[in-house]
Amino acid sequence: MGVTARRNGAHSAPTVLPADPPGPEQDPAAGSHHSAADWCGLHPDDLPDGLLVADHTGRVVCFNSAAARITALRPQDVLGRPVEQALPLEDLEGRRWWQLTDPYGGLAIRAGQPERNLLLPGGREVLVAARYVRERPKGPVRRLVVTLRGTDARRRTERSHAELIATVAHELRSPLTSVKGFTATLLAKWERFTEDQKKLMLETVDADANRVTRLIAELLDISRIDSGRLEVRRQPVDLAAAVQRHVDGHVAAGQRPDRFSLRVGQPLPALWADPDKIDQVLGNLLENAVRHGEGTVTIEVGPSYATGDRRSTGTAVTVSDEGPGIPEESMSRVFTRFWRGSKRGGTGLGLYIVKGIVEAHGGTIAVGRAAGGGAEFRFILPVGAPAFMA
Repeated sequence: MGVTARRNGAHSAPTVLPADPPGPEQDPAAGSHHSAADWCGLHPDDLPDGLLVADHTGRVVCFNSAAARITALRPQDVLGRPVEQALPLEDLEGRRWWQLTDPYGGLAIRAGQPERNLLLPGGREVLVAARYVRERPKGPVRRLVVTLRGTDARRRTERSHAELIATVAHELRSPLTSVKGFTATLLAKWERFTEDQKKLMLETVDADANRVTRLIAELLDISRIDSGRLEVRRQPVDLAAAVQRHVDGHVAAGQRPDRFSLRVGQPLPALWADPDKIDQVLGNLLENAVRHGEGTVTIEVGPSYATGDRRSTGTAVTVSDEGPGIPEESMSRVFTRFWRGSKRGGTGLGLYIVKGIVEAHGGTIAVGRAAGGGAEFRFILPVGAPAFMA
């Protein structure tokens, strides 16, 4: 399969040329290492997706290593054979795909087939897309190019979406049931309740409405993180003061003042970050330490230094507790969706969002074991510039 670059105006694009018929020095059964396999310096085996190419007669002239892995077929059993025999695909209804699509004898205006889920003998699923290469519009097909992909990644995505929907449905059902129940009761029997009873029910409705609002905010954050649209509006942030506000909030909510230990190292570099999102990160990490940890919650704020550099390159924050910590086998899953640790509660989305916010600032976050045996979360925010200078 020869390849060259055809120049079109100021841009050049790879153009696949008709494959040379195999000669004595070119054995089709020898794998995809055949003459002119170079594609702008790229070998077919370098491609992450499976690639099958058939010539104008319908015989396979290229079958790369990714295609062999995805289909579990050996190149020597595929190369040189008619494509419908080498890759006997069926759709999900059991119909033979090559007979349905008929790339060489079908409509002359057809340029290819969109990606779809097909089956190999034995029920192995593959994602297949095809392109019909013609020398001229409505001319005969000179080359058939087929890409192959495994279905594992798509299944993981579908499973993740299903888990997200199930989690959201579960988390919404409880507060909405409470809101509906209390409001219906108040409307039907308003006169029968005392003022204190009415106040308690309305406070419960307000708390459940706040819970629904937080869940919706989390879902919006996840959508922005996954699509790369999480906006960071940088302003000067006093990180030590922000941590102190969160500590004061926990104390006001009933935690003992001696439960927290705040250590601030100097000199702290100027930090330009999104104050609302940094509050979200600090709030989540402190809430996790208080709810799931034990003993003293230690928060350390200080300058961060690159290896061999005496100048601070950012600000580091470490939140640790003295609880049982996170098992080693769970360390790699802490920042994934729906991870909740040993204790249930919450949506399991908080740390996933925390990681997305820190990385949107150009920072890093890691989890480990604290000196006291508990969990330790450490994130570093680099020295940044204000939004209008970014």
